[in-house]
Amino acid sequence: MNKAELIEAMAAEAGMTKADAKRALDSFLAATHKALKKGDRVALVGFGSFSVAKRAARKGRNPQTGKEIKIGAKKVVKFKAGTELSKAVK
Repeated sequence: MNKAELIEAMAAEAGMTKADAKRALDSFLAATHKALKKGDRVALVGFGSFSVAKRAARKGRNPQTGKEIKIGAKKVVKFKAGTELSKAVK
């Protein structure tokens, strides 16, 4: 499902226009971006939680040449599915 299909599904489920659903989804994404950028955790009970984790610097290998390379430390976004979502997918 892509963003346009998600907007259509949200509009149909909530009985709103596609424009309203798009604004709602864009607002959710913007709020989530801001919270994660500050290092906060975004938890949606039953769905899951988004958080930021630090990934340490490490050594890797270039698969074409086999030469060792350095991979820098960075922050990554993690998602942990909630219980209800996990049960629904099984």
